[in-house]
Amino acid sequence: MTSPLFRPLALRGVTLSNRIVMAPMCQYSAEPDGPDVGAPNDWHVQHYGSRALGRPGLIIVEATAVSAEGRISAYDLGIWNDRQVAAHRRLTRFFRDNGVAAGIQLAHAGRKASSPRPFDGPFGSVEPAADWQPVAPSAVAFAPDKQVPRALDRAGIEEVIKQFAAAARRAREAGYDVIEIHAAHGYLLHEFLSPVSNTRTDDYGGSFENRVRLVEQVTDAVRQEIGEQTPIFVRISATDWVEPAGWTADDSVRLAARLRRRGVDIVHVSTGGNVADARIPVGPGYQVPFSRRIRQEAGMLTAAVGLIRDPEQAEEILDAGDADLIALAREFLLDPVWPVTAARHLGEEWSLAPQYERAEVLARRDARAPV
Repeated sequence: MTSPLFRPLALRGVTLSNRIVMAPMCQYSAEPDGPDVGAPNDWHVQHYGSRALGRPGLIIVEATAVSAEGRISAYDLGIWNDRQVAAHRRLTRFFRDNGVAAGIQLAHAGRKASSPRPFDGPFGSVEPAADWQPVAPSAVAFAPDKQVPRALDRAGIEEVIKQFAAAARRAREAGYDVIEIHAAHGYLLHEFLSPVSNTRTDDYGGSFENRVRLVEQVTDAVRQEIGEQTPIFVRISATDWVEPAGWTADDSVRLAARLRRRGVDIVHVSTGGNVADARIPVGPGYQVPFSRRIRQEAGMLTAAVGLIRDPEQAEEILDAGDADLIALAREFLLDPVWPVTAARHLGEEWSLAPQYERAEVLARRDARAPV
């Protein structure tokens, strides 16, 4: 393989076969209640299984709640009980059988919890249920028309840490190779990081060191549960896009350096999500400069994500040293076997699952046939 996209990457006890990552994308398709609440079902098996056939190096399963109240919507995946663990094994077994590393994004939605699915109408808070009021670092709503969350007390914060740790243990039991901690997009851990959403005056608010405390404690607790051979990714929003009032790129570099010293293996670099009216200059590769800064200034391996669409663009990012992994989202929704498409485009050998190989053989034969 000559393309950097198809070079393996070793991370602790896991070797990714290539640098292509299917980024986590919520499907909002789990059962909302009953005995199978939050468990992967036939939709998830089909959705993730079809992407595994193209053999990306890693598939990170969508934001998976560490508690019932930590779901974005009632239809989110969860991993807060053992019945859910058994269902997750359907995914990880298929990934492994097709040579794909299995990752899972552990998440708590914080003040964005208790929302309807985006395709069920305008995305926003539902009427609060008696047993499901969102929680957050402070009683500050995401937007004027959203629920005001309950500020977590010290006992509630300790419980969140335990929930992440227990979810990480269950994830390993379910067969996941990589654990990603979701600290981006305005969800709970990001809410603690940003002064926009964190107005606390105790040990978890105010100074930079206090605001990063929960992310660091969650990271330490997860590492303690999963041991030294399992890679930990942390997904962050590198900026709130309201500098200097919010979380900034400089803050992200400082946090990444601290996470590296705590044994985090990859920072998955996204942006935004914590300020409803932020002006975000969206365009091809618009988040890559943040990945570059974190990689260069914090000495941290990174995954770049955000409007990375074609193979040449992905190669350039890797060749320039701007990232170590390329994470794609919508491209995998449009093309389930994007790695195969990329390999063909770049002249690399990278085939589908053996059951489909004859299509590759015939395609190559037809390409050589005289016109």
